[in-house]
Amino acid sequence: MSQGSLVFAGGGVAGIAWELGVVQGLLDADPALVDRLLAPQTRFIGTSAGSAVAAQLAGTTGLAASFAAQLEEETAELGADVDVQELQARFLSAVEGATSPTDALQRIGRLALETPSVDESVRLEVIRSRLVDSEWPERDLKITAVEVERGEFVVFDRSSGVDLVDAIAASCAVPGVWPPVTIGGSRYMDGGARSGSNADLAAGSDWVVIVTPLPGVGDPGVGTVPTAELDALGGVPTTIVYADAASIAAFGPNPLDPTTRRASAEAGRAVGRASAARIAAVLDQAE
Repeated sequence: MSQGSLVFAGGGVAGIAWELGVVQGLLDADPALVDRLLAPQTRFIGTSAGSAVAAQLAGTTGLAASFAAQLEEETAELGADVDVQELQARFLSAVEGATSPTDALQRIGRLALETPSVDESVRLEVIRSRLVDSEWPERDLKITAVEVERGEFVVFDRSSGVDLVDAIAASCAVPGVWPPVTIGGSRYMDGGARSGSNADLAAGSDWVVIVTPLPGVGDPGVGTVPTAELDALGGVPTTIVYADAASIAAFGPNPLDPTTRRASAEAGRAVGRASAARIAAVLDQAE
């Protein structure tokens, strides 16, 4: 059987719900396809919100419990009153004049460190609530983050010696919103500071499926997965599941608002059902 990669991108709590909804929709349409996607040899790559989804699906939490949780009104998720456009403007201002990608990440790191937020321990409990088991799974799970002072992109896995909850919390530490996470004396922020999907980590796979709550239009890296990341995959059978108009409407103006979860999950489920045949064709091509 071929060895593939599932890539889950960032997108806030709405993105978590939507991505889980996509997989649930695939299960509705083609249970055998989901068995293939979640096969033991599959690599799971998660960035920001996608790190929670990847960990849930690769570990013991599983799809059924994770998707069901998105439909419940009660949640341990913290809301954040975020103006996305204003936050993006802060990022652009921070990186203006940066001399390199590393310099840009260091500047965003300073923004992350300087922004008041909740205590790290509060965020860690939120992240822990997303998992049934906080131990690293035996599966190939990769979680992205960025060290704030050096601007260094890092990939955590079960060999890193890092607690799974800490790794996910770091990957989900949106700069300017949530606090950077302390691991081994260093502070880490959202892996999405480097890329919303980090799909190039799937290089070497036989097939790649990328799930991202982007609209699939506009500039690469803004509304689509960056071309350079797709080129790094070496031409293997690849497909991208983007958010449709109904999904974007479900996310609303603030994807960090927990009240978006149910509508986002249902919108993702519809997208998953519609995407099943296309994804199955990609896996068939790789066999």
